[in-house]
Amino acid sequence: MPSCLRPCLALLTGVLLLVPPSLAFQSPLSDQAVREAYFLGQRRDESMMAFLNKYTKFLPPPKTGPYISSVTFLTPFALLVQHSSRQSDYSAQRAALDHKAHGETVEISIEIVLTQSYGAIISTPTNSRSGSPNGIRLRSPEFWRSFKYRVFDGNEEITTEDLTGEPQYQCSDGGCLLTGATVYIQFPANAFTTDSATIDITPREGDPVSVDFDLSSVR
Repeated sequence: MPSCLRPCLALLTGVLLLVPPSLAFQSPLSDQAVREAYFLGQRRDESMMAFLNKYTKFLPPPKTGPYISSVTFLTPFALLVQHSSRQSDYSAQRAALDHKAHGETVEISIEIVLTQSYGAIISTPTNSRSGSPNGIRLRSPEFWRSFKYRVFDGNEEITTEDLTGEPQYQCSDGGCLLTGATVYIQFPANAFTTDSATIDITPREGDPVSVDFDLSSVR
């Protein structure tokens, strides 16, 4: 290498080392990105659904235990698209104000479906001494709390207290039966500093599930 180029190369290397790592997804969102998310959400059409589907991983059913059917990782941009799609009489100006009023977050949602081996009705084993027949009891709608959830930014585990769940039911004239739950985990957007994220879910019964997201492929 010519000696005259060496100082330039050293300077360029130093500048690159000083540049802080950036998130793979957009955060904070620019005013233009907020407008784009607003208009995409207002479409409420197949193109919007196709866009949001890129943020969800669908999983095969297990042999036994609960069925963790899907895991979704929504970035600030995707959350704004989703929010816009759910609003009526909504404007781009209102979307910009709403966005500025809240800190940017990431939302992870996990769909859990009950199965034949892990159902809404739980059988109680026969008491061999008394000879009493099997009893039954209903599974608690809070069953999802017994699962273990771990989230990784690259190889580093990150934690949050913002974990909630919502039971899902199938209802008919005879009443409602628990069918599963949706679990929501929320983080500040700046908690993710690499281009990958992993979500591990471990139920008390059945096999654990691990889902990877390439954050460089989403907005």
